[in-house]
Amino acid sequence: MSIKLELVEKVLDEKVRPYLESHYGNVKVENIEDGIVEIQLLGKCSGCPSAKYTVEEIIETALKAEIPEIKKVELSSVISEELLGFARKILKKNK
Repeated sequence: MSIKLELVEKVLDEKVRPYLESHYGNVKVENIEDGIVEIQLLGKCSGCPSAKYTVEEIIETALKAEIPEIKKVELSSVISEELLGFARKILKKNK
């Protein structure tokens, strides 16, 4: 059985995003394959020292509770445009 993006998004909207938004962050689903959901953290959650905890204890726990077919949730190694833009802004300011 393939895991539907719509179902993952529904769980994220109901169980995860309100928490992340209270920390000025969000989550984006990058890929779903073989029971593994690859995500990207956005906003203040991107690069946060607690990101590993957030992924494992909040996001993965919520998704697995609602969608037992999910084996694992992993952080994408892709650097977001948002993070790149933030880095460019800092670098320009320091010139």
